[in-house]
Amino acid sequence: MALKRRKKQPGTLDSDFRGAHTETMLQLSGNNSESQLLATLTDLNRGDAATLENIDLPTDEARRLMELGFLPGTRITAGLSAPGGDPRVFQVDGSEIALRRETARHLTVRVDRTKRAR
Repeated sequence: MALKRRKKQPGTLDSDFRGAHTETMLQLSGNNSESQLLATLTDLNRGDAATLENIDLPTDEARRLMELGFLPGTRITAGLSAPGGDPRVFQVDGSEIALRRETARHLTVRVDRTKRAR
């Protein structure tokens, strides 16, 4: 009796797309999705409070901001701004720090719209 040769089955389409450019992510959702929104520091109005999520700046600039208190998980409150709107003052860890709009645009925060800082 002769042996049958099996044809090689082609792999799945995604078998070649493994590695550093792909990752598995878990997404959680809740009923009250409007209570917490992701935004940047430039989106905050005076008196709004938010929690810092991410700093998307070059290492040296990010390190300097972290030295000033801008650490992920820290609560940030938007304060006054210059007459033209730039720079703007933010309260972080008991200090008031002025940031330019260009820098503040790279800091992602999670805004809690149900609470407002005083």
